Amino acid sequence: MKIGVISDTHVSRMEQLPAELVYALREVDLIVHLGDYTGKGLLNDLKELGDFTGVAGNMDPLGVQEKLPGLDVLDLNGKKIGLIHGWGPPSGMRERVSEQFKGVDAILYGHTHTPDNVFIEGVLFFNPGSASGKYPAIRRTYGILSIEESIHGEIITIG
Repeated sequence: MKIGVISDTHVSRMEQLPAELVYALREVDLIVHLGDYTGKGLLNDLKELGDFTGVAGNMDPLGVQEKLPGLDVLDLNGKKIGLIHGWGPPSGMRERVSEQFKGVDAILYGHTHTPDNVFIEGVLFFNPGSASGKYPAIRRTYGILSIEESIHGEIITIG
């Protein structure tokens, strides 16, 4: 299973995303957005693009927050995947988000705009960074998560 993971897009429509990213999302089995869409239009566009799930972020308007949970746990190919946006300063983020989940194989989170792809005590901590490069992001990135017998994450730099 191949999952396209994005976060912190800070745009309201899909046409505001890089074309390279939109093309890549058409090729995955599932699209996951980890919050800070900042527009309900993008949420609707992603749902039309393919199989989709996501969580709301701290910058999302009420219309998005009403449609999505603050956190979720998916069971994909026998692996438990926790989804959360995150909050607070970048330091200590892994610890804060890990306190929200028990018994997961991976925690996917956003908020920091900084890519992360590391296993700690058998749990993958995966942050795709910012797909639009807005705010403190230095580069535009997204993630591909592959789930088979094991989980493998890849951070991809756009353009």
